[in-house]
Amino acid sequence: MNAFARFLPFLRWFPLSGGSIKVDLVAGITVALVLIPQSMAYAQLAGLPAYYGLYAAFLPGMVAAMWGSSSQLATGPVAVVSLLTASGLAPFAATGSEQFIALAILMAFVVGFIQLALGVFKLGVVVNFLSHPVIVGFTNAAAIIIGLSQLNKLFGVSMGRSEHFIQDIWGVLQQVGETHIPTLLMGVAAFAIMWGLKRYAPKLPGVLIAVVLTTLVSWAINFEHNSTGRVEAIVDPEVKLLASEFSQTEARIDGFNKTISAKSQEMTKLEKEADGNGQRIAALKYEIELLKLELKDAEAENRKRARSLRKFIFEMVPASADRPAKLYLTGHVPQGEKSDGYRWRIKKISHGQIALVGGGEVVGAIPEGLPRLELPSLSWDMIVNLVSTALVISLVGFMEAISIAKAMSAKTKERVDPNQELIGQGIANIVGSFSQAYPTSGSFSRSAVNLDAGARTGMSSVVTGLVVLLTLLFLTPLLYHLPQAVLAAVIMMAVIGLINFKAIKHAWQTHKHDGIAAIVTFVATLAFAPHLDNGIMLGAGLAIILYLYRTMRPRVAILGSYHDGTLRDAKVNNLPTSDYIIAIRYDGSLYFANVPYFEDVVLEAVANAPKARHLLIVGDGINQLDASGEEAIHQMVERLRASGIRVCFSGLKRQVLDVLRHSGLFDYLGQQNIFANEDLALDAIYAEVLAADPNAQCRLMRHPNGG
Repeated sequence: MNAFARFLPFLRWFPLSGGSIKVDLVAGITVALVLIPQSMAYAQLAGLPAYYGLYAAFLPGMVAAMWGSSSQLATGPVAVVSLLTASGLAPFAATGSEQFIALAILMAFVVGFIQLALGVFKLGVVVNFLSHPVIVGFTNAAAIIIGLSQLNKLFGVSMGRSEHFIQDIWGVLQQVGETHIPTLLMGVAAFAIMWGLKRYAPKLPGVLIAVVLTTLVSWAINFEHNSTGRVEAIVDPEVKLLASEFSQTEARIDGFNKTISAKSQEMTKLEKEADGNGQRIAALKYEIELLKLELKDAEAENRKRARSLRKFIFEMVPASADRPAKLYLTGHVPQGEKSDGYRWRIKKISHGQIALVGGGEVVGAIPEGLPRLELPSLSWDMIVNLVSTALVISLVGFMEAISIAKAMSAKTKERVDPNQELIGQGIANIVGSFSQAYPTSGSFSRSAVNLDAGARTGMSSVVTGLVVLLTLLFLTPLLYHLPQAVLAAVIMMAVIGLINFKAIKHAWQTHKHDGIAAIVTFVATLAFAPHLDNGIMLGAGLAIILYLYRTMRPRVAILGSYHDGTLRDAKVNNLPTSDYIIAIRYDGSLYFANVPYFEDVVLEAVANAPKARHLLIVGDGINQLDASGEEAIHQMVERLRASGIRVCFSGLKRQVLDVLRHSGLFDYLGQQNIFANEDLALDAIYAEVLAADPNAQCRLMRHPNGG
């Protein structure tokens, strides 16, 4: 069983006892009650239809539990990964479009492949490149961005998506006067229910209760109010032209896609045939590249048009027996005409048909049944475009998961294997991509619920997945009237706990460089939004640069004899130094970046002690030595010997001595100049000093004759 458990970690759950099954069953159902509404909210945060959150909550959680190392980690849609997915895909497709959904599924595959590769090759340590201060800065910024991104749903107004998130939020704030009051009341009610239950009845599933109650109210008052129309119904000529151009460009985009597909199939067919088609294949490649450039331009144009169209508010004059319905801009309805009393916004334009929103927005129809099991649409070009964001999602998602797992293991005393957890998360995302899921990770809130509910094994996550399965099969019609404002409130409540400015302050107090890394990551993430990967990559790069800067000037101490006989920093302890012996302690690895500093310090110390003919380098703090460090020692010793100065080393560690032996420097230095500790070195040096000058007074010595 143990041999198989290495490849099938879930075998460690067995044999299951009756008590274990019972608590895992209760824990699994409890987590599912939180997961179902949360997953739908996070899917919309990722720019996907709400039901894709249920797809992401189905298989990935079960697979991650079966192949991971933590028994309580709950995997599924999470806020930060959802936001990273949305920001990473925004440049390539319109949010919510079929292409966007296909790319989100492909992103899950790429993320899973990266995580699985890192786990198989035991490269879990790569996550250490994202230091804690960087993650703290990023998490705080991401939480603020996530919260602000839901404002439009809370107010019932539109929000464009541009290259500048702050500009988008400003656009929302400018529409506060157009707030749909029932939508705002629905969101505020959800906030009140969740906050009240969390404070006064924390054991009750506040999110689920808020969702159920508001959904019932939404159904009872007919909260949703949608309509459709044609582009021709728009009266304002400029808006009509904009909508017509959008529809025409959409038709061009469809044409480009069909042509590219046909030419790609022709090229694939020619490549499989015998030689002689090289010229035609080259021509097809050129044509496809040109078409892709035109397609990209057309999609960018339509994204701009869509943002503009969402800002317009219309009043509708209903159709009569002798004329069709008309859409006038707010306040422009002619005298004698009467609108239907609603304020309409354009939600979507497709093939000349307009989808209009005139009331509260709800989740709407959710396809019944399980997601299709199929290979994601693999495109090498798109995989290359997604790799940078996928790498960030892989590392951030894994860091979130492993941090949660380790926090729980401190309570359960369970051993968590980072590499095995990477494998589990990787397989979960790959399997998820086959079942229409977008990238997932470990959830702090749901893992805490799982632990508090008494989960003992990953079987609780399997139970959670089965409850989601039942929901997909039988319960989706009940979610139709769930208000979008309530999902926005669910997201906002979830991310409030991620905002922790005290952690940034603590990083600053611990070390100024850590504080700088955290603050720069925080500011950069906000500034680069919606491209969050740029913020975290900048923060990670800065943290590495600051670390290298610190190691370029490690602590170096000129040593003097303390009253207890030990050698200590002469400057710090106000100790006298010797005229005959220079003793230096070097606290840091000796590598290419700090070699010049090492040389400068040593030569300056020698210059300040013109009578000294002995230099002792106390190397207890030297942990590593590279080729540049070895070459610097060789040249320094050669130079000082030419000046009549003997150079000795003490306390060198094994890994440093190995480098000296492999390079031949050990023989050049001589065994007589390398000592196990400073006492032996000083005894040998002092004997030589006294032999040359019996009256020498050496204050470094603990010898009775020494000064």
